Amino acid sequence: MTQSNVGRLRVMAAGVRGAYVVERVLPAPFDEVWAVMRDLEGGFGEFQPDMRSVRVLRVDGDRVEALARSRYGFRARFHGVLRPGWCWLQSRFLVVGMAAEAADDGRTRVALTGGVRVPGRPRLVPFGARRELETAMARLAELVTYESP
Repeated sequence: MTQSNVGRLRVMAAGVRGAYVVERVLPAPFDEVWAVMRDLEGGFGEFQPDMRSVRVLRVDGDRVEALARSRYGFRARFHGVLRPGWCWLQSRFLVVGMAAEAADDGRTRVALTGGVRVPGRPRLVPFGARRELETAMARLAELVTYESP
């Protein structure tokens, strides 16, 4: 039995102290939702509250390296995996996790996690992370939700 992307994200987040996961079912098809989420240089920065820019430096299969700049001027060099419905990126100080999967009714289940890591310790600093994840999810929903004519 294979684990769902959202289930895998829950497991990964459970292994990081202080991690919080936000889940939601969005009323849009998987392909539309994932197109925004996987676009690290475009759509990702539109829904992530802290990201000013992301530049993909290298892609090797599903491995990705990217340089991110926050709205507060901080920089992070991420290394991780990006494949359909799954993204896990880590830098020295940050973790970003995203998962998406098609629901049976044409909608998409999405999960987000992430935050600031304490160097040398397997934990995230909880301050503000939950609020930022909730804001990111709301922005993503706005980007992909549309009304039928």
